[in-house]
Amino acid sequence: MALRLAAGTAWDDVLARAVAATPEAFDAAPASTTTLRNLVEGGWKSAGTPTPVRTPVDNTVLVNLPRLDGDLARAAVRFAAAEHRDWAATPLAERKARVTAALDELTLHRDLLALLLVWEIGKPWRLACADVDRALDGVRWYVEEIDRMLADGREPLAGPVSNIASWNYPMSVLVHAELVQLLAGNAVIAKTPSQGGAVCLTVAHALMRRAGLPATLLSGSGEELSEVLVRAPEIGAVAFVGGRSNGGKVAAALLDTDKRHMIEQEGLNAWGIWNFSQWDLLAAHLKKGFEYGKQRCTAYPRFVVQRDLVDEFLDMYLPVVRSVRFGHPLAVGEDWAEGDALPELDFGPLISGAKADELRRKVDEAVRGGAVPLYRGKLDGAPFLPGQDTSAYVAPSVLLAPPGRSRLMHAEPFGPVDTIVVVDTEDELLAQMNASNGALVASLACDNEEEAAKLAVDLQAFKVGINKPRSRGDREEPFGGRGASWKGAFVGGELLVQAVTVGGSEDRLYGNFPDYNSYPAT
Repeated sequence: MALRLAAGTAWDDVLARAVAATPEAFDAAPASTTTLRNLVEGGWKSAGTPTPVRTPVDNTVLVNLPRLDGDLARAAVRFAAAEHRDWAATPLAERKARVTAALDELTLHRDLLALLLVWEIGKPWRLACADVDRALDGVRWYVEEIDRMLADGREPLAGPVSNIASWNYPMSVLVHAELVQLLAGNAVIAKTPSQGGAVCLTVAHALMRRAGLPATLLSGSGEELSEVLVRAPEIGAVAFVGGRSNGGKVAAALLDTDKRHMIEQEGLNAWGIWNFSQWDLLAAHLKKGFEYGKQRCTAYPRFVVQRDLVDEFLDMYLPVVRSVRFGHPLAVGEDWAEGDALPELDFGPLISGAKADELRRKVDEAVRGGAVPLYRGKLDGAPFLPGQDTSAYVAPSVLLAPPGRSRLMHAEPFGPVDTIVVVDTEDELLAQMNASNGALVASLACDNEEEAAKLAVDLQAFKVGINKPRSRGDREEPFGGRGASWKGAFVGGELLVQAVTVGGSEDRLYGNFPDYNSYPAT
């Protein structure tokens, strides 16, 4: 049966809704050439060099994203610093009222924001909705708790917070963090991720600006803007989410400054299997782990398995991998009617065809080096539209024993590729789970929880789950990393507010600092 787009979800329709909702943020033009504006110096400006942005869903052009140069970015930062001074002096009750007003508007446009994420970064509908909902629900919790968090006299920073985040969670990571930073009394500056999420973030920031929040949103190359958004003297703190290469450059740029920083980088999150037998329980966790094609910082792409359990593990695990559903996130059958549920997929495309090609090369390289391909899925049979470009789609793959020189051995793939390493001793288990010099999360599958807890002490991960996965968390739950997976202050719960405020009865920041390398994980 031929598939078609669900009614009302075509990009032209979705973009028209976005323009109608926030016309101030778009240059008037036909849908094929619509250009976004930058939110700088208090308003939406038509400035910068337009660059086409393609969707990973089918590789068509969505909009033009105008990239600013360093001079325009510096002017935007200076203006944001002036706004910051006024906002920091605004009473908390007024800040709460304006953030709540923004939340109400974002809630009204929740479905539009989610559809934009489907097209821009390829998230299936359910996961796109979850990204938006998690941001809104999380910030509402902070609105209720912020008085308590600031009760000991904590004050805003001396300058605005600069936010440089990856493309995979525009709402629940980037917008969520900005709104909490605003609650705490800081103006915010966000850089639009180059690879996706620009339209969703544009609409969100237009609604935030309408509510009277001092937010700046600008786009441009990291190379061009990093010096400004990281080192400008007006910046009070830098929040970065991304890979180790770019994160390392940000950290290096901050070495001779005293700026607050929260730098989240990737790590190879591992799941160890040791003296374990509860396979049905583990299967449910691993199936959920394929959501969004493992394009998230808390995905588990590495399994370190006790040799005596390899056969039982594979009996459980391979059927899970074969059951994963992926394809075009909005493709439906001819009998689909408006009001019916959108496709229930585990993931859609990777963020780009280039990323898909890179991942395929890594798999081929590992196999040539000696890895055993236990499973390599195919795109055949997946739900795609007739004639659709599928260059950004990658089916799941599973490799046994990647060679030591393989890039898949020491770094996360950020895609639906798992590696399995077989070990014989507890020391080997720990060494292989710690292969990437630090991670955000790790888990141990072990029938004896006391035994697992003893092993967990030596795992270089911020959060360790026993017979369950760990996630980024929010609200009461702190988040950070060990080793090279994180630099600077930890965030989440009260720590997120502490990271962007000063003073109080105790102004000590918890985080990955040279003189303080751990915080009790929960």
